Amino acid sequence: MPGDSLTKPIPIYTTAGDCSAIMVFPHLFNTFGEWIGWITPDKQVYSVLGHYIGWLSDEPRILRRRIHEGSLQRLEPPTRPSNIRSPATIPLPPMMAVLPFAIIDVLSEEPERLHTIDTGEFKKDMD
Repeated sequence: MPGDSLTKPIPIYTTAGDCSAIMVFPHLFNTFGEWIGWITPDKQVYSVLGHYIGWLSDEPRILRRRIHEGSLQRLEPPTRPSNIRSPATIPLPPMMAVLPFAIIDVLSEEPERLHTIDTGEFKKDMD
């Protein structure tokens, strides 16, 4: 099917080679199948609250600049998808390129940026 590649689960790895997220385009899920973010067609990654996280590299990893200048755009999140069942097996990761100091692996160094809808430091407090 032509659209099958868009619905096929794609593992997202850390630099160490661990699978820490699953992409079913355009949504990102943690390894428990809970929604943690989404990806735009130009490979920009956003959290469930619409905060910019970084970009999806070709390996695939989620990367971001260590230091950002200026304010980052917040987007309106898409409709929350239902949870998925994580694949029973995950392919071995590809060889990962060494990252320069200015770039970080989000899932390795700042995994709290990609949290579920009911957790996270940017969640509004109840009144």
